[in-house]
Amino acid sequence: MEQMKKVPITFYIRRFDPVTDEEPRIQKYVLQVEKGMTVLDCIHVIKEEQDPSLAFRFSCRMGVCGSCAMLINGKPTLACNTQTLDLTDSVLTVGALPNFNIIRDLVPDLVPMFGVHQRVQPYIIRKDTQEMEKPSGEYFQSPHQLEEFLQFTYCIKCGVCMAACPTMATDRQYPGPMALTQAYRYNTDSRDDGGGERKDLVAKSHGVFGCHYAGECSNACPKGVDPARAIQLLKRDLVRDYLHLGKDHACAKTHPLPPNAERKPKIEAPPFTAGT
Repeated sequence: MEQMKKVPITFYIRRFDPVTDEEPRIQKYVLQVEKGMTVLDCIHVIKEEQDPSLAFRFSCRMGVCGSCAMLINGKPTLACNTQTLDLTDSVLTVGALPNFNIIRDLVPDLVPMFGVHQRVQPYIIRKDTQEMEKPSGEYFQSPHQLEEFLQFTYCIKCGVCMAACPTMATDRQYPGPMALTQAYRYNTDSRDDGGGERKDLVAKSHGVFGCHYAGECSNACPKGVDPARAIQLLKRDLVRDYLHLGKDHACAKTHPLPPNAERKPKIEAPPFTAGT
């Protein structure tokens, strides 16, 4: 069997340890890379064979979890989805996602992003609390109603759009494209009635109108979510609401279960497997 050709690639990796470093520094590594190796594969090899102190975050290696988002050759993207030899045959630069504080090396602090996401209330909110707590059926939703927001459900919360956003770079109070996209996703969901509660966050100063439509969030998104589009649609809905031109959002009605339908047995959550 013919052996794969290996190409020597020089990696310049941005390092930072808040305990010992006053400022980030660049460290050079040279690695023999063969076809099929992703940037994440290369970083693993560097850590295993050259520098065990290198810190980075990863999990699924399949472009699903979003853990390995990094700044690769100046572009925020997923390291596990990026083929090294498709980018370069000589030099590659790698750093932590911009617009976030750095925990260490290639590990960004995503806690503020998830905090804003939580404040957006990314779940179905309804006034019929009794039905929510003890459902008698399912909320009806047509295929067309699903299509109105389906694209925006593919977000994996990787932070790539936040790192690409120029508004985030200049205004740390701006919620960011990820949170605003999820606000629009739930506001548009025909089963939801929480748009008024989310308005307090997205329409205030430093809110959605801080976006000047650079579109970099959509260019960078690894899942094709198109946050820029969601943000513009959210602006449109807020203006219509302010001018009293918006349509009344009638929540989906409950669709009762057929008389002979049986519910699936409830699946209990497993116990915690790791200490806090």
